[in-house]
Amino acid sequence: MRIGILTVSDRASHGVYEDRGGPAIRECLTEFLSCEWQPHALVIPDEQEHIEATLKAMSDDEGCCLIVTTGGTGPAKRDVTPEATEAVCEKILPGFGELMRQVSLKSVPTAILSRQTAGIRGKTLIVNLPGKPSAIRECLLAVMPAIPYCIDLIGGPFLTTNEAVVKAFRPKA
Repeated sequence: MRIGILTVSDRASHGVYEDRGGPAIRECLTEFLSCEWQPHALVIPDEQEHIEATLKAMSDDEGCCLIVTTGGTGPAKRDVTPEATEAVCEKILPGFGELMRQVSLKSVPTAILSRQTAGIRGKTLIVNLPGKPSAIRECLLAVMPAIPYCIDLIGGPFLTTNEAVVKAFRPKA
């Protein structure tokens, strides 16, 4: 199964600094998932049309069942990842963003400025995370229990988790 990892950053995409968000997502997913998966990672600038096209390609052409983004979720003018996500999704899942902000508020009062969200495009779940590696881990750990079941519900592959770290929730049959 393929999982998209998308870093949205003008500076990282232009080589001004090293992308730390994408590798942090990959490290977390490697720790959290117990099933075989293949990453499809890209770094692109903060441009809504480019983000939309990349999300569509990762979902429709690359067949990613999950796309996790980092960056572009703040209030700055060029932060447009949530808008791009909403534009390409058929359904928005606001509970993901609500939970991530709630968890982040325990660490930093500026979490209220974050606009993370999640949505569904076909058989793909798209989740927007913040850009800081420690916040990526904190937020992904919070929402991970719901991700495998969400992917089940939209017809995606069966993801399993490393239960010593995070346990996927699935209702009892």
